[in-house]
Amino acid sequence: MKENILIIEDEEDLVKGLKINLVDEGYEVNYSLNGKEGLAIALQTKPDLILLDIMMPGMNGLDVCKELRHQKMDIPIFMLTAKGEEIDKVIGLEMGADDYISKPFSIRELMARVKAHLRRESRSGETLAGVVKLEFAEIDFDHYKVIRKEEEIDLTSLEIDVLRFLIQQDGKVVSRNDLLDKIWGYEKFPTTRTIDNHILKLRKKIETDPNHPRHILTVYGGGYRFVY
Repeated sequence: MKENILIIEDEEDLVKGLKINLVDEGYEVNYSLNGKEGLAIALQTKPDLILLDIMMPGMNGLDVCKELRHQKMDIPIFMLTAKGEEIDKVIGLEMGADDYISKPFSIRELMARVKAHLRRESRSGETLAGVVKLEFAEIDFDHYKVIRKEEEIDLTSLEIDVLRFLIQQDGKVVSRNDLLDKIWGYEKFPTTRTIDNHILKLRKKIETDPNHPRHILTVYGGGYRFVY
């Protein structure tokens, strides 16, 4: 069965170009030119990946992303941002986006990232499952959440995969490049800052004091390691 990609973007020429290239790569493609309609299509069709523009009239991409996560949609969400929208990128990640790319972008780069995210999703069932208990929290891999002080905190699919990989290393140091390669599946386009941003988000969700973490530790000059 072909993987389905949903494009939510108000620039019609960009949508047409993306659709042509994605179909050529063997994907099924749906699209919407506004956020509200795109949200409805996503909830109805449950695509394998969403390409989501931030700046749209009516309902913007950040609100769409937030609502999708609220509705427990754990599929990869890939933000398309205008160049220089650094704050929006950070907010998008906080709301549950898995990745972003700035316009104008090369189709080759976009296709590499799309393929990497879909490969990662297809591998997600091969790793750690169930519940991992920490001192003050539980990580529920089956339901994509952290339970801390009786509070349930949602995790994105990417956050789940980062945690799985770190925990599987049994306390060994994992470099940022290894995380990029194993989780994202590509090395050329993202930066190590991508890893650092996601680690900061994870610490806020599982650590009692994110500024002094007990579980996701930084090894200066090396990367990160997970300890119980």
